[in-house]
Amino acid sequence: MFGGTGCHCLRDRQSLWEYLCDFWIYSSYKPDGVKGDMDSIRREVLGFYSKLGCNVIDESHDQDTTDLHKCVSHICNLTPESEKPNLCILVTGALGGRFDHEAGNINVLYCFSNIRIILLSDDCLIQVLPITHHHKIHIQSSVVGPHCGLIPVGMPSCHSTTSGLKWNLTNTEMKFGGLVSTSNMITEDTVTVQSDSDLLWTVSIKSGDRTWFTQS
Repeated sequence: MFGGTGCHCLRDRQSLWEYLCDFWIYSSYKPDGVKGDMDSIRREVLGFYSKLGCNVIDESHDQDTTDLHKCVSHICNLTPESEKPNLCILVTGALGGRFDHEAGNINVLYCFSNIRIILLSDDCLIQVLPITHHHKIHIQSSVVGPHCGLIPVGMPSCHSTTSGLKWNLTNTEMKFGGLVSTSNMITEDTVTVQSDSDLLWTVSIKSGDRTWFTQS
C-alpha cells in the first residue's frame, strides 16, 4: 500500500510475499512499516523486513478493525493536516478472493471517505466518490474503461446525476433492491457525478500500460 506522501505500509498478507520472486525485489521495495494483527504473516517474512529496518507494529490487541484499516489509519496519522487534501493511497491486492475480505476493504473506503483511497486489482479499480464533492473524472480511454459502475453502499441515493455514460442518471434514485448503475459504459473523455450520498465508483482497467487517470 503506497501513500502519495511517500509513506509505504505493508499489510501482513502472505500472498504478497509469494508474488515477489527474488531477493533484489525484496530489498528494492522496502516498506516504512509492517502493520497488522500478525496472524497470517510467516516468521521468516517478518524477520526479513525487520532486518531491513522496517518498523514492525503488532496490532494483535485490536480485533475490531482490519489490517487495511490499521494501515490507512497509520498513514493518516503520519500525514500533516495541510497535506491530507492531496493524499492518495493506492491499495493493491485488495480485490479478489474471499468476498468478506473485499467487503471489509470497501468498508475502509467509507470509514476514510475524506481520504482518496483506490483499491486496485488486475481488472478494475474502486474508490468512493463522497457526497461532499461534485466529481469530474478525466478518463484515459487507453488505460481504463469502458465498463464502469456507480453503486450506493450502506444507504440509498435519492438523487444521482451523471454525464459521460451510456446510461446517464438524472436525479435518479439508486438502492439495493431497486436500481443500481452496474454494467454501465463510459462514452466520453470526462465523466461527471453528483449525488446526495457517497457512491462507489468502479471502472475496468485495460491490460498493458497502466498510466493513471486524473480526477478533480
